[in-house]
Amino acid sequence: MGSVRKASAWLGLVDDSGDERYYDEEYTDYAEGPVPSDAWVTDPRVRVAADAAQETGRRIATVTPDGFRDARGIGELFRDGVPVIVNLSAMEPSDAKRVVDFAAGLTFGLRGDIERVANRVFLLTPADYTVVSGESAGRASDGFFNQS
Repeated sequence: MGSVRKASAWLGLVDDSGDERYYDEEYTDYAEGPVPSDAWVTDPRVRVAADAAQETGRRIATVTPDGFRDARGIGELFRDGVPVIVNLSAMEPSDAKRVVDFAAGLTFGLRGDIERVANRVFLLTPADYTVVSGESAGRASDGFFNQS
């Protein structure tokens, strides 16, 4: 088939069903036989990440509270030893201040740490967690990128 005829067939201007030379006559349908019973069995060594993380205690919770009444959920997660990321961007400023005060008291009482990650986003970490910042200890604070 020439290039003009191929383009015309692709656009639907001519009927290309008469040209059978490009079809493979040895085509076999693979769905004819029975499907083996172990065709879709998952490897038993593969586990869902959430299940594995829960078993080993490596979980991080993210909470976006609507109001101060959601502070209890934050406290329960933190009390269970789960680091919590609290996003307060959807809250009224007065309620957000109350949640931050609650979180500060919670982390103080359970010997954890609270850190501001972004504007109105806080990370609450239990006592046995260490937050590693992206800043390297040996780098000077007034390096190449600080050109103010």
